Amino acid sequence: MGTKRSLKSAGRQADRKPAAAKSGGFSIRIVAGGRWKADDPARRLYEAYAARLAWPVSLAEIESRLSDPARRHADEAARIRAASAEPAGRVLIALDERGRDIDSTALAKRIGAWQDEGRPAIVFAIGGADGLDAALRAEADLLLCFGRMTWPHLMVRAMLAEQLYRAGTILAGHPYHRV
Repeated sequence: MGTKRSLKSAGRQADRKPAAAKSGGFSIRIVAGGRWKADDPARRLYEAYAARLAWPVSLAEIESRLSDPARRHADEAARIRAASAEPAGRVLIALDERGRDIDSTALAKRIGAWQDEGRPAIVFAIGGADGLDAALRAEADLLLCFGRMTWPHLMVRAMLAEQLYRAGTILAGHPYHRV
């Protein structure tokens, strides 16, 4: 984790395909179940933090319209799997209430280590209202939670963007993170 990384503060559209993914640089991809409404306050919060990230970020919203809950859950898992398959060598982190509860500094260290290893991207999978499929959770490199409480899946995106911004500031030695 040796060197400190610089922070980019220029606004970046969060839904844009990351340029770094094409050039072989490190990027973040969030694959999330459900769709935001344009005026969702959590969306505005997500966009504010995503624009501050040190890494290019993209958000892929997936949604299944199947009426049968079991089929909808399986369809959503297949869509998440397809949207998170690339790039080769990426890290897959599944956000789930059954995951590991780590602090912000530990997350930053893991991200820094994966970046230093030359991993091209981290893909975060966030399930929809029914959560993530058990098989998809098992495929993840890390199963992560934001505490033991259940959070609305649309709000988790904003919480994740803030934690990614915080991780970037920790790695850069910026004073945003205070303990």
